[in-house]
Amino acid sequence: MFSARRLAGAPLALVLLALSGCSSSWGCTDTTAERGEAGVRVQVEDTDGRPLGVSAEVFDWRLEPHPQVPSEGDRVHFHFRFDRADQIPDPAVDACAVDKERVALGCKTVYWSEAFGREGDLLGDGWLAVEHPEQVAAVLLIPNDQSSHDRRTCEQDLKDGGGPHPPEPASVGDEL
Repeated sequence: MFSARRLAGAPLALVLLALSGCSSSWGCTDTTAERGEAGVRVQVEDTDGRPLGVSAEVFDWRLEPHPQVPSEGDRVHFHFRFDRADQIPDPAVDACAVDKERVALGCKTVYWSEAFGREGDLLGDGWLAVEHPEQVAAVLLIPNDQSSHDRRTCEQDLKDGGGPHPPEPASVGDEL
């Protein structure tokens, strides 16, 4: 059984927990950046919309079967470039195949670390599977940096979560 001394200390323990930040009154807030304007060439930006000094560009794309799964038909094969990406660790942007109305048909995140080449001009390629490849009119990049952000929200971690987050990655049907 609990002694009277232990029961008397219980309110004190609750007060200490509340003061330590384990209370729901902790001042945690989440903010989500607005999605930047998609384009063939973009300046990568942080969650406040400020340029990071890195540009990304889709410089070529075409429809063709993926060499590892040619039986699945055409996919979107695109080539991208990061310029001056050595200034921040592993920047990443979303690449989306879009139709003529700029509606996303398929998207994926591309990372600087997936590219290769000389410093300051790194080249890479990617593949996008889309339901109707014949509708693809362009491949666009969304400028918001999707890399190395601590995506813990206040709901996930009341004490250490929260803060600015990049926008949710683009998905099929989003108008860019």
